Amino acid sequence: MEIPDMTVPSQPIRVAALYKFFPLHDCGAARAALAKLCCAKGVKGTLLVAPEGINGTISGTDGAIGTVLEHIRQWPGCEDLEVKFSRAETQPFHRMKVRIKREIVTMGQPGIDPLLSVGHYVAPEEWNSLISQPGTILIDTRNDYEVAVGTFRGAIDPKTRTFRDFPAWFRAERDRLLGAGIPPKVAMFCTGGIRCEKSTAFLKAEGIDDVYHLQGGILKYLETVAPEDSLWQGECFVFDQRVTVGHGLAPGTHALCHACRRPVSEEDRASHLYEEGVSCPACHEERTAEQRARYRERFRQERLAIERGAAHVGATPDQAR
Repeated sequence: MEIPDMTVPSQPIRVAALYKFFPLHDCGAARAALAKLCCAKGVKGTLLVAPEGINGTISGTDGAIGTVLEHIRQWPGCEDLEVKFSRAETQPFHRMKVRIKREIVTMGQPGIDPLLSVGHYVAPEEWNSLISQPGTILIDTRNDYEVAVGTFRGAIDPKTRTFRDFPAWFRAERDRLLGAGIPPKVAMFCTGGIRCEKSTAFLKAEGIDDVYHLQGGILKYLETVAPEDSLWQGECFVFDQRVTVGHGLAPGTHALCHACRRPVSEEDRASHLYEEGVSCPACHEERTAEQRARYRERFRQERLAIERGAAHVGATPDQAR
């Protein structure tokens, strides 16, 4: 499959977010081949492989990303792999990691298989109509720090710290959310769609049939729906050095706290509790003075390495992991 022409001279790096549920029988061989190819082509990012499929985000030149995607699409069951593309001015990752996991997105619920049962896919162009219907319950399945950056108007925030917490939250809140009558429509969304495939499969296993999720996730919605028609409020957190993106997948305004990995707004960066590379208002009280001193020294060493033109400490290839 050809990659669409998205050439932007000022943004030479192509970022590819991808996932696919499919039976992957030899994760070790898949990991080894991917790590070797990515490192040979100068591609960086993170890819997770598991018996249920592949998930991750990678970045590099157009040609390098095309070669890696062509390789993945040769795997049985992965021929129709969908990819969400964006651009970056500089490499948003420090190194390449290819890891074998039990799940490509960790829910920790045995027997949940999106290949066997999943909710109804809703295209971005149809999403506004669904979530605007009276009685539709809209749930953000992402982590609390992601929701704080932006979400859809009227969405419920479960305030979960990890995706593992979602099943327990839903079971505790089910009666309050759904009531005792005919269950309402439940619409769910996440960054790229993978957590929603798992969460809708989970709700189906819990006996909820009228379940929907945003196909391609928030990223596809922001890419597809014009700002003037959008029901999205704020920015979308992404798991790379861009931190957040907005409509059209344009770079957002948030930075990243390198102590706790949470997004930091312009207001947060004006706080006396914010120190670049050391702390932010969200984590300052979670860390000891000794920890902050270590972070400060680490950040100083990273700055010195950059000034010398040396590789970042995290920039080494990760083929062996």
